[in-house]
Amino acid sequence: MSEKREGLFSRAEEVLGLFRKGAEFTQELLRENERLRREVARVETQQLAASDEHEWEKLRRELLARIASLEGERSDMLERLQSVEDENRHFTERYIEIEEENNNLASLYVASFQLHSTLYLQEVLQIIVEIVINLIGAEVFAIYVLDEKTGALSAVASEGAVLSDFPVCRMGQGLIGGALASGETACSEEASEEDEIGQPIVAIPLRVQERPIGAIAIHRLLEQKAGFTPLDHELFTLLAGHAATAIFAARLYSQSERKLNTIQGFIDLLTK
Repeated sequence: MSEKREGLFSRAEEVLGLFRKGAEFTQELLRENERLRREVARVETQQLAASDEHEWEKLRRELLARIASLEGERSDMLERLQSVEDENRHFTERYIEIEEENNNLASLYVASFQLHSTLYLQEVLQIIVEIVINLIGAEVFAIYVLDEKTGALSAVASEGAVLSDFPVCRMGQGLIGGALASGETACSEEASEEDEIGQPIVAIPLRVQERPIGAIAIHRLLEQKAGFTPLDHELFTLLAGHAATAIFAARLYSQSERKLNTIQGFIDLLTK
């Protein structure tokens, strides 16, 4: 009986040992399973990070390429904008020049109308003086009239200096006389001295067809005018024709009026 119990206890101990070993093995399996789970999670995290880094690198390259493309487009736009601005500046400058030319031509038209609206020589001369000041920008100048009998050119109107300061010239001599003889505007590079009249910088001949009438001698320009422009030379030609015609008509009218007064006085004497 006791041997039988001992056999049962021994068998029970073996079964319990097996259970304990099974439990330990199970715990070990659970721990290993947990370790493997962590390892799998770590590997997945590393793979995800590697994948994200690859995607970020790809996105960075795309962004850099897009930025470079935009920079190129921006440079092209800036060049086109600069080109358009240059064209606008050119058109603006040209528009201002044309506007100035139109204003000067309109002023010359008004001035020429005024020139031919009177037959009194002093009024004609004063109008010419205002034209030379306002349209040409002269500061010191004189208007010369030719004495056909003596060939002398004498100043009859002036600006910036008194008449006596302007010397008498001869037809065909000097800048003024030479310009009147040739019928061509003459220019000199020698500027006038501030304390004296000196050499004129331009002489504009006044002629009616081929008949010499006089000249306009400009000695100094206004301070704000740097020099003559192509438009000024066109104004010289237009002014020369209109001024010469106006002076010629005024002198004829003055002579005819004097003759008429003389004849009228002689008739009055005869009829008394």
